[in-house]
Amino acid sequence: MQRRRGATTLSDILNGCLAPTLRKQGFGESEIVTGWAEIVGPRLAAVSAPIRLVWPGGTRRDAAGDPRPAALAVRVEGAFALELQHLAPLVIERVNAHLGWRCVDRVTLRQGPLPLKPARAAPPPAPDAAALAAARAATEGVADEALRAALTRLGARVATERRRKD
Repeated sequence: MQRRRGATTLSDILNGCLAPTLRKQGFGESEIVTGWAEIVGPRLAAVSAPIRLVWPGGTRRDAAGDPRPAALAVRVEGAFALELQHLAPLVIERVNAHLGWRCVDRVTLRQGPLPLKPARAAPPPAPDAAALAAARAATEGVADEALRAALTRLGARVATERRRKD
């Protein structure tokens, strides 16, 4: 067994675990499944999920030598199938743009319930005033306003969490 030096990213580990299963479903890359919400937007991602890529039989290349595109099978909750059918050209365009090549040329829909999604964690509690004041003081020297605001929020939440644990 070959040992790696240095840190391994979580995405590399997950890709190694997911890749064989996704490959069996026609997905050469896990990006369509893992990035579905980015590709189609949160509204459509809430009512649909990619199932598999169905590659054409026979040769996988056309007369010009380019790869022949696949059909993307998507599971969609009942009433939203008609809406997704109308938005299929947009979904195809977004998937292909995300992957960087003409991978998909049509969408096939399968109506049915989506897999259960894990319940969302409760939002973190609001930081207390003392933690917020300390975080503002610590980030005074940051010139970029957006970065300063993000660091202030982060610092205040960390300080609040530490106080709760103590």
